[in-house]
Amino acid sequence: MSGLTPILHRLIQTRGPLTLAEYMAECLFHPEFGYYATRDPFGTKGDFITAPEISQMFGELIGLCLAQAWINQGSPARFVLAELGPGRGTLMADALRATRAVPGFHAAAEVHLVEASPHLKSVQSQTLAGFAPHWHDRIDSLPEAPLFLIANEFFDALPIRQYIRNGDLWEERHIGLRDGVLAFGKAAATRVPSLDHRLADTRDGDLVEDCPTATAISQAIGARLAQNGGTALLIDYGDWRSLGDTFQALHGHEPVNPLEKPGECDLTAHVDFELIARAAPCRHTRLTPQGVFLERLGIAPRAQALASHLAGDALDQHIAAHRRLTHPSEMGTLFKVLGLYPEGSAPPPGLDP
Repeated sequence: MSGLTPILHRLIQTRGPLTLAEYMAECLFHPEFGYYATRDPFGTKGDFITAPEISQMFGELIGLCLAQAWINQGSPARFVLAELGPGRGTLMADALRATRAVPGFHAAAEVHLVEASPHLKSVQSQTLAGFAPHWHDRIDSLPEAPLFLIANEFFDALPIRQYIRNGDLWEERHIGLRDGVLAFGKAAATRVPSLDHRLADTRDGDLVEDCPTATAISQAIGARLAQNGGTALLIDYGDWRSLGDTFQALHGHEPVNPLEKPGECDLTAHVDFELIARAAPCRHTRLTPQGVFLERLGIAPRAQALASHLAGDALDQHIAAHRRLTHPSEMGTLFKVLGLYPEGSAPPPGLDP
C-alpha cells in the first residue's frame, strides 16, 4: 500500500467520491506523497523519457525557433523566456546554448520556470547554473513583458475530468471505494455547459475528457501574448479533439492500473488541443505533427552535422534518437505542436497559421 492510499480513503469516506481531477491532483502533487514531490521521474531510471532527454537537437531547435520569433517581432529589449514544467532543465539549457550566437537574445532574456516540485527545482538550479532563473508556482506571477514560452509534455499531466454521454446530459466518472478498494463509478447525469459543443459529434455512451486547468492556463498565456507580444510552443501527445478514455499510468516505463500505487505512478492523459486553442484569446497555428515541425526547423542537417563527429555506439544512438523524435511510428506523429501568437504577428517558424 502506498503512503497516499489511506489519505485517499479518508478523503472519500469524509467527502464522498473524488472526481478524476481531484484524484490526479492528489496523486501527482500531494506535498508529502505526490509523484512529483517525491522523485525525479525522468530518464532510464524514472518512469518516462521526454524529448529533451532523448537528444540535444530537440531543445536546440526549440530555442532557435523562439529566437527567430523574437527577431520577427522586432527583438524586444526585454522579454520573458519561460518554460512550464521544465523537468530537469535540459530543454532550457539546450535552447540557451543554441541561441548564444543570436545577437542580443541573451542580453534581453529573463529565464523564468513554472515548477511545482521542490525536488525538480533543485535539479533545475544545477542544470541552469549561470542563467539566474526565476521560479514560479503559477503562470500568473510571470512578469508583464513579451513572453516566449515553451510547454513540452506539460499539459498531459494536468488533472482531467471524464464524462459519459447520456442523452443530452453527462455522467461524470468518479473514484470511490468498493469493498475497501479504489474503484471507478459514475455520478448522476447532468448538463455540462463546457461540453455543449460535443453533443454534435458524440452519441450515448461516448466518453469525453475535459481539462479546466488547461483552459485556464491557455487563457492566461493567450492574454499575455495579446497584450505584450511573444509566442508559445505547446508540444504534447494528443490530438485536436478528445474522444475516449486516455487516462493512463506508467511505472518503470510500463503501463499499470492507474488506481494502484497512487502517488507512485506517473498519471497522464492525451491533450485535447482544441480546448487549448479555443480558450486562448490570441491567434493559434494549425496543429502540426512533431516530426514535421522538427524537419521544417532543420533537424536533418543538424543531425548530419552531429553525426560527422560520431562513430560506433555513439553514432548508432544518435541515429536512433533522430528517428525516435521524428519517425511517424515513434514520437513523430503521436506528439503534436500548437503555436500561440498575437494578432498581426507571424506564426512561429515551422508552423502554419
